[in-house]
Amino acid sequence: MTTLPLTSLVTLLAVTLMFWTAINVGKARAKYAVKAPVTSGHELFDRAYRIQMNTLESAMQLLPSMWIYAGLIGDLGAGVSGAIWITGRIWYALAYQQDPAKRGPGFSISFLAITGMWVAIKLLIAQ
Repeated sequence: MTTLPLTSLVTLLAVTLMFWTAINVGKARAKYAVKAPVTSGHELFDRAYRIQMNTLESAMQLLPSMWIYAGLIGDLGAGVSGAIWITGRIWYALAYQQDPAKRGPGFSISFLAITGMWVAIKLLIAQ
């Protein structure tokens, strides 16, 4: 049996981050009286909602990338890349909630973590 403990741990942390963004949206719905199914209203609710949706979109790129990398190249690199992604997404979320114009560095960190894995996978497959 092959074990990938770091990739597994980072997957759980990514899911925890997604739960956190969902809870944040629920709190913002209540605080700013944005009734479901409406997905727009108060600006701070809109920010929380976009953080959640953008994190889900990015996670759909992270998870397959990380697991393919782990299976083909190694658990350590996948785990480290995933941890970098999580760090970037937390930075992104906190910055976006304060001022959407400041979300760029967090986005860039998480994007580069995914891109790095795909470049490594492509190079391996091209051999």
